[in-house]
Parts: sequence; C-alpha cells; structure tokens
Amino acid sequence: MTLVGMTRVLIAGAGIGGLALAQALRQGGVDVAVYERDASARTRSQGYRIHIDRDGNAALADCLPPEVLALVRATSSVNGDLVAGYTHRLERVMVQEFPGIPTDEITHVDRETLRQSLLSGLEDVVHFGRPVTGYTVTAAGRVSIGFDEGDLLVGADGVGSAVRGRLLPHAVVRDIGLRCLYGRMPIDGSVEIPADFDRGFCWVADETGVGMGFATVRFRTRAAGRADYLMVTLVATPERLGVPDARLFAMAPEELRALVAAVTTGWHPAIRALNGRDFFPIVLRAGERVEPWPSGPVTLLGDAIHTMPPTGGVGANTALQDAATLARAVLTPRPLLEAVAAYERVMLPRGFATVERSLAMAGQMLRSGGARPAP
Repeated sequence: MTLVGMTRVLIAGAGIGGLALAQALRQGGVDVAVYERDASARTRSQGYRIHIDRDGNAALADCLPPEVLALVRATSSVNGDLVAGYTHRLERVMVQEFPGIPTDEITHVDRETLRQSLLSGLEDVVHFGRPVTGYTVTAAGRVSIGFDEGDLLVGADGVGSAVRGRLLPHAVVRDIGLRCLYGRMPIDGSVEIPADFDRGFCWVADETGVGMGFATVRFRTRAAGRADYLMVTLVATPERLGVPDARLFAMAPEELRALVAAVTTGWHPAIRALNGRDFFPIVLRAGERVEPWPSGPVTLLGDAIHTMPPTGGVGANTALQDAATLARAVLTPRPLLEAVAAYERVMLPRGFATVERSLAMAGQMLRSGGARPAP
C-alpha cells in the first residue's frame, strides 16, 4: 500500500490545476514540490476572467483547505446570472438566465487573483524560475527531473508541456485556426456598459466569423492592486484579422486595441465603445485524442494532456476536476501506480469529451451570429 506520508510528488507547473493538486496533496499529508518555469506568479498574461461551473466549485471544495477556499470565495467576483448572444448590431438573439445562484457558489474569478489565492500556504513548496525540461525513470522506479526526485511526476505544465513531450511524443496539439485577443477595460464610469453585459457573459458575432466576448469582474473583496473591469475578447481567423502571426505577436497592447477597432468597423457604437486595454494575443489550440498508455510514475493534468479552446469556459474547470480526481486517487490507500491508473481511466475520456464539446461550441459561436455563447 502507498504510505502517504512517505510519498513524494513532483508537479511541473504552478497553474491553477497544479496548485489545486498541491493544496489537496499537502492537506492529505503528501510531500509535494511544485516547479514553475515563470520567474514569478505575475510574469505572464494568460487571461483575465475565468468561469467556474459546478464541477469547478466541487473540485475547489475537494482540493482546498477551508481557509484557502474562503479566500478564493472572498476574492471572487459578484455572481453573474445571465448568458446572452447578440448580433454585431446589438440585437439580442439568445438569453439564458440563472436566478437564485447561492451566494457561496463561485461563478467567475480573476485568473491572477485566483492563482495568488491558490498559492496561500504553499510558499515553501512552489519554486519559480525552475522549469521541468524532462525526466528519467530510475532503476528503482522513481522519477528524476535532474534537480529533484520523487515517486510521481505530474505534468501540469500547460499546452507546451515538456513532460507530455517526453511521455507521449506522438501526442498532437493542433492550431484550430483562430486567434484570440484578450483585453480588459476598467469600470470607472467613463463608458456605459449595456445592462446585460454587466450581468454575466455576452457573446457578439457578425456574419464574417468575428466574435467578441464581454463579461464584468466586480470583486466581492478586492485584492491589493486589483480593480473591477470588463473583460473584452475578440476571436477571429488570421485571415480576418489581416495580420500574420509574426506581426500579431509582436504588436504592443495599443496596436492590438487599434486592430480590434479596425476589425469591428461598422459594429454598433455601444459595442465599439467597449474596446479594452492591456490586450495580448493567443493561438487557440486543441489536443487530439490519444489512446490510453501504460500507467507509470508520470502522468498529466489539464492543458498538458487535453488542451482546449476557451469556448464554454470549461478548460480551468476540467483542470480542477483533474486535480481533485488525482488527489483522491493518490490519497486512497493502494499502490501508487494503481492510483495513477485509476485517475487516468477517469481523466482521459472526460478530458477529451470536453475538448470535443468545446470545439463544437467554437464552431457554432462563429457561425451563428451570436446564437450560442459560452460563459
């Protein structure tokens, strides 16, 4: 049987899934170390607002000690109760309302604030500026990453996972042909926000395949240096943007803001007034389904194995589910490799089914003129 107190787990990546797993394992008495390539928790922009669904709420409750869960809730955003779709002329074509959401349920969070909360109590186990670039399995069946050794290595190192590259060199993460420009606009009274846009997530699309998502983040309790904002995202093909990737990814935030304005020429003035700041671009990618592999002392979590586009708002929730499932498996008394196999039997089909739903929604959103937005 696994002796939890004697098990050492190495986690590559201090993103949301990796930190949630570290919280759960440490709370369960496992010796854990997290290694992150970024120099600090604030080094790299990855997004702004994250939707948290019921699965994500349950996973957070499973993984986090009470004081950290309370911090996540306290610094989350005031709950939204609406998802709506619009044409670019501001004609509402679809709406779903969600009345009576419990106040202790989280509907959305600011990514950076959530990450800071998940770091609480892990200061001595999370090591920034220490990338995991590969691994070897020792004769004793342990995993060496060169500067540390453990009984299990979890690749939670995102889309470009070095751990996945070593474990599953045949795995494919493909460019789905869309670019997303993430931005945010301070809520300071200078621009009127349409009422629906302040109640939840609103998706706006035109007939040319350009879509924009809008959603507010109004903190229940503001963390230091944080202010309420409207998330502004634009999704389009490179051809529709009219800018090659080499140029797009070299553009400054204000240049990207100008690009958003140019692409939405002719849209309703109330929408165009919501152009954000702090823009950065990302390539939307999706992992292709892989067959189960022989379980061993190395496994994967979140985007490192089932990369998906942000449509549907399910990526972070799926990573949190992975963290909760893996922690539960490891903390159940049994041989460690049996725990890993049990986790992978659940994680793989669940993750790739979610990828497929996310891809289907992405296609529908950009074809339907706003008829089916994602939260």
